Amino acid sequence: MKTVQIGLVLLGCILVFTTEIMTVRASAPEVNLSARVKITKGERQSEASHAENVVVWLSPADRRASTRPFPPSQPRLIQHHKSFEPHVLVVPVGAVVDFPNHDPFFHNVFSLFEGKRFDLGLYESGTTRFVQFDKPGVSYIFCNIHAQMSAVVITLATPYYAVSDAHGDLTIPNVPPGRYEVQVFHSSVAPEELRALRREITVAPGTTSIGSFTLTENDVTVAHKNKYGHDYDRPDPDSPAYARP
Repeated sequence: MKTVQIGLVLLGCILVFTTEIMTVRASAPEVNLSARVKITKGERQSEASHAENVVVWLSPADRRASTRPFPPSQPRLIQHHKSFEPHVLVVPVGAVVDFPNHDPFFHNVFSLFEGKRFDLGLYESGTTRFVQFDKPGVSYIFCNIHAQMSAVVITLATPYYAVSDAHGDLTIPNVPPGRYEVQVFHSSVAPEELRALRREITVAPGTTSIGSFTLTENDVTVAHKNKYGHDYDRPDPDSPAYARP
């Protein structure tokens, strides 16, 4: 009987101790984490004058950890002036992205290389198409008509991310204390270098920065193929827009 009573007392202490830990974790204040990104280029590793569109995100090391939901929004990748706006778009897993055509001619948006694979076909000015990004990953977006058009959609399972400004500054808001894996992405940086930047960090109450990141811009520009795997046709100077059928 005494052994049972001692066991019950110990169990009660463990439950109280566990509850106290959970209460402390739940009450720990969220923090805003700043970071600085520097992009270098060339053999002399000179600093580039631009450092925007670098994405940094934090994934909880404990996959069971709860995260706050993404803020409600309707993500859009607009086609305008033969370009995509914005060039980099971050969305949560499951998001449905609008692809409105604001140009006075046709576009054919597609992504057949990495991440989400899709082909929206030919659609005219003033119309839109939709794509659901249903798993984490990086999707490179192109137009089958205009080779100069490109964008990137990054699909995340974590809400703790930020995109750098032209000065290379970024802030990830409202991050709970805990352990995280840091990942970085930039479309002009080699994948192996991006993988080498991964690291695990511990965010404690009062943490304000996760440090700096130096990325080397790839000087080699590789022309992508169209959706059929062929080179793009040379643009017709007499027809800057795709002819309407």
